[in-house]
Amino acid sequence: MIKRILLSLVLLLVIAYLVVAVTTFNREPSNLICSDMELIIKDTVNAGFITKQEITDLLKQKGIYPVGENMERIRTKILEEELDKHPLIDKTECYKTPSGRLCIEITQRVPVLQIMSNNGDEYYIDNKGTIIPPEAKCIAHLAIVTGYVEKSFAMRDLHKFGVFLQQNEFWNAQIEQINVLPGHEIELIPRVGNHIVYLGKIDNFEEKLSRLKIFYEKALNRVGWNKYSRISMEFNNQIICTKNNTAHIQ
Repeated sequence: MIKRILLSLVLLLVIAYLVVAVTTFNREPSNLICSDMELIIKDTVNAGFITKQEITDLLKQKGIYPVGENMERIRTKILEEELDKHPLIDKTECYKTPSGRLCIEITQRVPVLQIMSNNGDEYYIDNKGTIIPPEAKCIAHLAIVTGYVEKSFAMRDLHKFGVFLQQNEFWNAQIEQINVLPGHEIELIPRVGNHIVYLGKIDNFEEKLSRLKIFYEKALNRVGWNKYSRISMEFNNQIICTKNNTAHIQ
């Protein structure tokens, strides 16, 4: 019985010691000054627009730049809220280190299409289907979308096409412009070849582009990339090519 009591007391003392030790370790000394700001930027392969200098300038402008400040006075939640307002930032996480450094982890928004609608709207669409304002000035190589582009259509349907382009090396390099017709039919203007690709409705675009790539490889590589002025992929299992106002069914 006495042994159990002693063991219980020892266990309680050990637990109390660990709690005090952990609390003491995590507590910042009252005079600890932030010596550096470490910036970790994710998605640099597909985005890579945000720099440490830009973040530094933004935090200085807001009066919340942490370097040189007392660590106890730095509010990471406020830093996160301000940085999340940046048009190219999707999410921010800030945390302090015991050595007096502030770490900022930034997940960027990844633009996939640049919209230049004939109604005057100009903006970017990211890989989640949300709008990035034009002042973000994305510098990535993006296909430009023109024509009758409503924001709802861009966010719901076109963004899926943009994600496909981003993930497909061949089509991302080949497609320069996407033109939206009044009925939401799609025309593609390629970088290589003097022709327009008519997809029709955007439904099943992956299957249509798969057939088009085979046609490129087996036909255009043989007869020349400038032979046709229009290639229609509208109908299943059929490619209609237009040359000198004459239609040929392949």
